[in-house]
Amino acid sequence: MAKQTIANVDVAGKTVLMRVDFNVPLDDSQNITDDRRIQMALPSIKSVVDRGGRLILMSHLGRPKGEPGDDKFSLRPTAVRLGELLGKGVAFAGDTVGDEAKAKAAAMGGGDVLVLENLRFNPGEKKGDEAFGGELAALADVYCNDAFGTCHRTDASMFAVPKAMGGKPKVVGFLVEKEIKYLSDTIANPARPFVAILGGAKVSDKINVINNLLDICDKVVIGGAMAYTFSLAQGGAVGKSLVEPDKVELAKQLLAKGGDKLVLPVDSHCGNDFSGDCDKQVVEAGQIADGYQGLDIGPKSIELFAGIVGGAKTVVWNGPMGVFEMPPFDAGTKAVAQAIADSDATSIIGGGDSAAAIQQLGFADQVSHVSTGGGASLAMLEGKAFAAVDVLDEA
Repeated sequence: MAKQTIANVDVAGKTVLMRVDFNVPLDDSQNITDDRRIQMALPSIKSVVDRGGRLILMSHLGRPKGEPGDDKFSLRPTAVRLGELLGKGVAFAGDTVGDEAKAKAAAMGGGDVLVLENLRFNPGEKKGDEAFGGELAALADVYCNDAFGTCHRTDASMFAVPKAMGGKPKVVGFLVEKEIKYLSDTIANPARPFVAILGGAKVSDKINVINNLLDICDKVVIGGAMAYTFSLAQGGAVGKSLVEPDKVELAKQLLAKGGDKLVLPVDSHCGNDFSGDCDKQVVEAGQIADGYQGLDIGPKSIELFAGIVGGAKTVVWNGPMGVFEMPPFDAGTKAVAQAIADSDATSIIGGGDSAAAIQQLGFADQVSHVSTGGGASLAMLEGKAFAAVDVLDEA
């Protein structure tokens, strides 16, 4: 799946249209509360700017209804923050393919940076509209995709734009290059034992991932609330734990397919209420009393899971083991994160809550890769093809 990167293109004197993920959280005063996504795009941005390219950045932010002028979804604050990080002025266009964007793009010199307004203010973005994609493509000589979080989508900026570029260079940025290296190439040829740890609330969210990983992993470890649907499928008592009764048959099929490969919790840390100060008890798997719900894996499961991680050569983790936002039911997630951080394995953290947990616990520097895209990383773990990546130039 290796692709040409922005480093392979001579950008001097050329205009590069780069799709980034500047979907950052904003407070009510339009202040950015977490600029990590902007920081992570800096290597690709600087690669163009430092080599004398003209750089036009495009992104979505939030879920506007296609109406421009809604300040709470404006990308203007990201242009300001990017300017601070680069130590230079960054221009902003209040539209995407309108007169302002075209005029500001035409006025750019080498090393200049322009941020376009929110792509989703144009209804053509989500529709994958070819005409909209063609107008964006006309702004540039080179297309660069550095927005892994939307690589599983075929929005206009992801697919119609590179298609409309014709024979012009269509490459990935360093962020997407790294995601492909870990989430596609490493998983295609893993060092073994290869262990996947899957958590979260719903089996339905991870069915295809579990199915795919059972084919390629040596162990697939299940935690989080979805473990209780498997427990129900085994005839266990789950009290008032979060379960998906309509997925019990599916869980039975996965249990039959997985055999010894599929590892479930052996005990559960339960509470009689969804709060940190509820009445708590640790019980064997499948023995949760009426009125209690499983909120985390228990100490025996922690020991079991940590041992499996300790013996692995490649580990993929997606989804918390329990209610990690609410102590003491964060213990399982913390222990798994610690085991992965302590491991010598190639370790891939698949976005979303797992990425947040690794960051919060301070282990991000002790794992091989923390994915920037929750939905995209899940889609890649499912083994899905990515049209937005396939359309780019092969390495």
